[in-house]
Amino acid sequence: MNMKKQAVRMLLALAGLTASAVVLAQANAPASAATTAAVSGQGTEYTEQGADTCLGCHDDEGDTYSASAIFKGKHAHRGDKRAPFGAGGLQCEACHGPGARHAAKGSKKALTINSFKADSFLPVEQRNQACLGCHEGQARSAWHGAAHDRGKVACTDCHKMHVERDPVRVKATEPGVCYTCHAKQRADFQKTSSHPVRTGSMACSDCHNAHGSSSPAMLVKATVNQTCFSCHADKRGPVLWEHAPVAEDCSLCHTAHGSVRTALLTKSPPLLCQQCHSPAGHPSVARSGASLPGGGGGGSIFLVAGSCSNCHTQVHGSNHPSGSKLMR
Repeated sequence: MNMKKQAVRMLLALAGLTASAVVLAQANAPASAATTAAVSGQGTEYTEQGADTCLGCHDDEGDTYSASAIFKGKHAHRGDKRAPFGAGGLQCEACHGPGARHAAKGSKKALTINSFKADSFLPVEQRNQACLGCHEGQARSAWHGAAHDRGKVACTDCHKMHVERDPVRVKATEPGVCYTCHAKQRADFQKTSSHPVRTGSMACSDCHNAHGSSSPAMLVKATVNQTCFSCHADKRGPVLWEHAPVAEDCSLCHTAHGSVRTALLTKSPPLLCQQCHSPAGHPSVARSGASLPGGGGGGSIFLVAGSCSNCHTQVHGSNHPSGSKLMR
């Protein structure tokens, strides 16, 4: 344990983040740290030894909030000047706020620092401010007022800083983080027809922007179709013979997360098709005396295999000169 502490302190020294640097930085605290201090109502009492003080207690690598684990991620990267750990030499306190009272013996520790935990005494808005003070890029420009913000979701409900790789930023493990709240979507992705999320080929963020969006369902693109066309470019068109629902909204026929029907269909043909197309007047009725399913007659042949798509194979549109009925 002592060797581990010595190694961590050596990293601090190499980064120029010694105790003297921390004391000097108190007079020139950056805006993000000052904001954190004001939020937590602690004044500006920083610890004299900076991260060395924190490591006295928070040095267990098995602890999710282990202080030594911060060196495995980007927040304490020595070569990155943007890393909050080195901002003004405040180290841990750059995000957690002034920790002198927290480190004092006999203090009510849970009420003296921004722990970022779900049971913190600080409201979600104030806990998030420590993150949003630095992360103000375009990806988070729509956070305020978006679904997760309205739902009082904290940044640390999804993100983990004291780890080498944040699970929510790895494609294979990201869905598991989202499923913590979105249980229905977890079930949908286990259905027979679904996008390849459970195999790790896709992640929720390929379609949704968790930090906020002006699009429905926080989609990464302006519309459902534009989001779908990001992968399904062959369905984009333009085509000579257009199928109206394709140009209007993919979700009129397909469900995004998973279906018990083939091709993520919302209903099985011919019921899906007959939401718009009446069986009356179909050529098969006049020629055979039968009728399409739902027309009051037999028509069992139309239930075989793909039903309507047995003949109308080009349901997304056709460029064939004789393809007005989307049959070729």
